[in-house]
Amino acid sequence: MYKTILKDGKAEIEIKKSIFIGHAFFVKSEEEALEILDRIKEEHRSATHNCHAYIIGEDGLTQRYSDDGEPSGTAGIPMLEVLKKEEMRNVLVIVTRYFGGTKLGAGGLVRAYTEGVVRALDEAKRCERKNFTRTKIIYDYTFHGAIVNLLANENYKIIEENYTDKVEVTIDIGEDKSILDKIMDITSANFEKEDLEEIELPTIDGKIIY
Repeated sequence: MYKTILKDGKAEIEIKKSIFIGHAFFVKSEEEALEILDRIKEEHRSATHNCHAYIIGEDGLTQRYSDDGEPSGTAGIPMLEVLKKEEMRNVLVIVTRYFGGTKLGAGGLVRAYTEGVVRALDEAKRCERKNFTRTKIIYDYTFHGAIVNLLANENYKIIEENYTDKVEVTIDIGEDKSILDKIMDITSANFEKEDLEEIELPTIDGKIIY
């Protein structure tokens, strides 16, 4: 399990006529982060600066940042510090600046780039990615109504349904395996379980976001 973002986020702020555009991206590799960085730099090639920071890997060992021409320590490091403080993983943030003619000073730059990242993360929505087992449950038609009601009450989404001589439903099961005990109670242990694959899914407040 690790903290990250649900989707791409973008936010714009104006400070003393300078425009700061914050971008946040979910990335799984440094290569992916650099490809996105190149794309944003190309999209905003007329910008004064495109500063960035990223933390990649569940262990957070890959950390990089760049001031991209801003005074040393006023952009990249504050941006990285936001990610570290929020324990973010697999996140790339970029703040694009279009200079408005008024210098902000070191403190002003730190605040601007920090706010650019925070706003972008707000738009991207913070979440936790957790490991789940995609599992097929096989049982007799007799139990179908009760099992469907159980899954609905327990907030399990049915990923797939198949109807042959028996009913097959596919759901995602996390660390909490109690749903299997409840299915066992309904069926008097007369059901089959097949683990299909291990997957990583985003969650907010414990609920899977599909």
